Amino acid sequence: RGKSQVALKIIKNVGKYREAARLEINVLKKIKEKDKENKFLCVLMSDWFNFHGHMCIAFELLGKNTFEFLKENNFQPYPLPQIRHMAYQLCHALRFLHDNQLTHTDLKPENILFVNSDFDTLYNEKKVSFSLLPCTCVGDRTSAIRSQSSELTYHCSFPLQTHENREHLVMMEKVLGPIPSHMIHRTRKQKYFHNGNLVWDENTSDGRYVQENCKPLRTYMLHDSLEHAQLFDLMRRMLEFDPSRRITFSEALLHPFFAGLSAEERMLCGRGASRDLSR
Repeated sequence: RGKSQVALKIIKNVGKYREAARLEINVLKKIKEKDKENKFLCVLMSDWFNFHGHMCIAFELLGKNTFEFLKENNFQPYPLPQIRHMAYQLCHALRFLHDNQLTHTDLKPENILFVNSDFDTLYNEKKVSFSLLPCTCVGDRTSAIRSQSSELTYHCSFPLQTHENREHLVMMEKVLGPIPSHMIHRTRKQKYFHNGNLVWDENTSDGRYVQENCKPLRTYMLHDSLEHAQLFDLMRRMLEFDPSRRITFSEALLHPFFAGLSAEERMLCGRGASRDLSR
């Protein structure tokens, strides 16, 4: 329609997938309804249709994801100013979702996309901005920030989310420290604990992997500068086990780490979309 290129997500004609697709479409409709001016950095659904039982969802065509971009640049780390700007945009988008009782359940580099891929290297002169997809996105300084939604779910609060996977809990403890005792006492998954401690075997392949690859968060801080200390403080507060003590996105946007953003970079988060995404 209109001969424009789009990104098309096709959900296979299988009962449980079709039901999940309907839920996703309803969530995407809610996002579009709540963000009519497209200023909250979430990629908006432009259309959806049923093709021989396969549910199809159309989004604006975006650029590379942040993992692919790193890979093509030999995994050179993003400069701290870009990390700051990208993190600010993420917090802006996620605050909007949380304010509407939606939670992004699959945040990872592969689900964060640049708005376009007109730049070839990490250190060119263009300021890179990005946005959140249920996937998430990034573009140059003239682009609106938007994000495409892949895995969104209505927000629920659980005392402890284990995903039925003991190793995930072990990895979390290695990076963040012990799980708070009051949370252990509240969880239904008591089989993972004994006398208030997480039970796991260091001699299994998974146990050895955790020992070798998961270190306390602060050990990954390679510089002593104030900016790096602020970044790691923000991450630690975001990774707080107890939801009641975890920093909210409204609070995160006021964190000292973002004090270094220019007025222009902050304004970028409030710009509307440059294209009409109406169905």
